[in-house]
Amino acid sequence: MNTLYLDIFSGISGDMFLGAMIDLGVEAAVINDALQRIKIGDVRIEAVRKVTRGISGIKVNVIEHPKETVHDHDRDDEHSHHGLGHDLYHDKEHLTTHGEHNHDNSANHDKCGLKNEAHGHHHHESRTFRDISELISESGLSDWVKEKSISIFARIARAESKIHGCPVDKVHFHEVGAIDSIVDIIGACVALEALGRPEVFSAPVVEGRGFVHCAHGNFPVPAPATLEILSERNIAITQCDEPGELVTPTGAAIIAEFVREFGLMQGLKPVRVGYGLGSREGKTRPNVLRAVLGEAQKNTIGHDWETDNVAVIETNLDDINPEVLGGFMEKVLAAGALDVYYSFVQMKKNRPGVVLHLLCDVSRTEDFAKLILTETTAFGVRVQEFSRFKLKRKFVTVKTGFGEIKIKEGYLDGVRIQSAPEYEDCKAAALKHGVPLKIVYEAAIREYYNSVGK
Repeated sequence: MNTLYLDIFSGISGDMFLGAMIDLGVEAAVINDALQRIKIGDVRIEAVRKVTRGISGIKVNVIEHPKETVHDHDRDDEHSHHGLGHDLYHDKEHLTTHGEHNHDNSANHDKCGLKNEAHGHHHHESRTFRDISELISESGLSDWVKEKSISIFARIARAESKIHGCPVDKVHFHEVGAIDSIVDIIGACVALEALGRPEVFSAPVVEGRGFVHCAHGNFPVPAPATLEILSERNIAITQCDEPGELVTPTGAAIIAEFVREFGLMQGLKPVRVGYGLGSREGKTRPNVLRAVLGEAQKNTIGHDWETDNVAVIETNLDDINPEVLGGFMEKVLAAGALDVYYSFVQMKKNRPGVVLHLLCDVSRTEDFAKLILTETTAFGVRVQEFSRFKLKRKFVTVKTGFGEIKIKEGYLDGVRIQSAPEYEDCKAAALKHGVPLKIVYEAAIREYYNSVGK
């Protein structure tokens, strides 16, 4: 069992991840034993099997004092937005049931994060990133767990540093510095080590919609820290119609640290399936993280190719001047479109027409949709998002009788499987020397293979 696949169809939080790992077979006692090796007081976790929307899984609760009443925290929501004083006014059920927990910490917010005061009977002192790093470094945890735990906290600290404009070491943590989230992050690393440190893959990240309430007012989902953490790893986000926050900063930092690739499940032979439960009552989907532990079939998963998500914008046109289409293609390519092409089709009323296809980065979908609507005769566009697998690329330069020409190489698993001269270099050389383009192209290929071999 060398592969772990996270199905983030309903988001991810720290405790949902931990619950899924326990459902996969990690003993809660293993995590509790690890927690005793770090100086955070008398803390343990409780793994409770529950059923939500017909799905049986594990809900994790943190117990700070054995004699206290255990509250089933909505921790998949309340772990978030440490630096921005996230007080979760949108979680009315939580505030009604656990009213003694004060989540409106806006008065305590400062430039470098949120200094947490009392949360009812849970008193969590403010900690800086440096404090937390020292706490973990001086613990009795394994070297791998120490390294990964500190790295996860560092991802959150860098996000908060950017948001608040202060040094990383001086970022004060609110929820992430509190006991619950220290448990989640260290517990996640301990669990992965207990599973044999599998390679981690994930479905594309799905986030909800709407707003979260922070010290500075309402912020749209994804929340600021979550967005910064995912942005640093260049992780694509797709929002769905589920109201509320699905991905917390802790959950985002865990996948940013461990996930190797994001995409659809491919060639994975499932051995065990686990479900980590949150406490939110989803409107359109169960508040569940599904984790699949299995074996990757050879040559189907785990390649070192690059992946990303792109938007494909399309529209049908039957009343536009072809010269306009030519100019449009030049304009959008210059504006950063990844590709543009036309397909000839037969349209209604027996009219010949074209389908305009435009590929672009997901973040620029609206920009190019606007260009299509303003620069062509289209009244509307269709948008789809696709995952891409790409060869790793390198460029080398060869010297020919027509000058230097760049060669683009494509690699998969360290093996060169594609190579091609750059068109623009060949075109410029052909014009300069007054020779056919194919002559320059052939010369570049010949010199390339002479230097690197076939």
